[in-house]
Amino acid sequence: MSATVHRLDAKASVPSLEPMMQLVAQDMNAVNAVILARMQSRIPLIPELAGHLIAGGGKRMRPMLTLACARLLDYAGTRHHRLAAAVEFIHTATLLHDDVVDGSGMRRGKQTANLIWGNNASVLVGDFLFSRSFELMVEDGSLKVLKILSSASAIIAEGEVNQLTTQRRVETDEDQYLDIIGAKTAALFAAACRIAAVVAERDEATELALDSYGRNLGIAFQLVDDAIDYVSDGETMGKDTGDDFRDGKVTLPVILAHARGSVEDRRFWKDAMSGLRKSDADLAHARELLRETRAIDDTLARARHYGQRAIDAIGMFGNGAARSALTEAVEFAIARAY
Repeated sequence: MSATVHRLDAKASVPSLEPMMQLVAQDMNAVNAVILARMQSRIPLIPELAGHLIAGGGKRMRPMLTLACARLLDYAGTRHHRLAAAVEFIHTATLLHDDVVDGSGMRRGKQTANLIWGNNASVLVGDFLFSRSFELMVEDGSLKVLKILSSASAIIAEGEVNQLTTQRRVETDEDQYLDIIGAKTAALFAAACRIAAVVAERDEATELALDSYGRNLGIAFQLVDDAIDYVSDGETMGKDTGDDFRDGKVTLPVILAHARGSVEDRRFWKDAMSGLRKSDADLAHARELLRETRAIDDTLARARHYGQRAIDAIGMFGNGAARSALTEAVEFAIARAY
């Protein structure tokens, strides 16, 4: 056991995913080979469309977490390669479906697949990738792994439906918002980390520690995403600025600003989330209200809180390159907003 305490405000340098990328580089080559092989199909449109997103510049953070957690546990086998690929297929499938639901035009700085090939093709190729992920799970042969990843897939879908039911409802509260992001984002982070303990044949306490790390990292990651939708620019984010505002997504910054605002401010947020105020001037006004109510600052403070919980969750593991890389991954997730 290590007594070292890592704190999110302890580093002066800009955090990076580079340590984790270097840690798992060789394993990631094997994962990429699996991804490339399993996205192939005799139907040319499938690898063409899937490849557009898979090769679109994403950091592959979720499969990297599976690999890094396996390194944390000194796992020496290769089962985690296929499972990390399964995690990436689940994530990619949800992105394809999300972009259709949201009507998004930009993803990672490129046109979305639904804009290029249409909604029908995007949904069906997303289904294909989900199917590939389950093939990989079954091939692994572990019912426990299958249960963890299949449960995460169902929870993600529930989270997306829950978000759909709260869309444009400005009265959504913080608890419901946290329930949504805990499902649609954090569930896959948690599963990606937890399965490393299963393949390494560790005890339940280790499983739960990695689950907690991934879950809290996922919540922090989404909180930061929801904040920077209002404070960043399209080039930095790789997607259209203010998408959440124009789509009527009631995220934590909006929930806090609405709760703290005047009667006139609340009327503005109600109109905005209803789709009646979506011009550039309206977005600028929304940003001003978020600044006045410190809604962005407090959203990021909550992100730091969950980030610290993630770091604390792996405090049971000894100091080493893997723990250091996983800690810096949390710091990176938070630092994206600054």
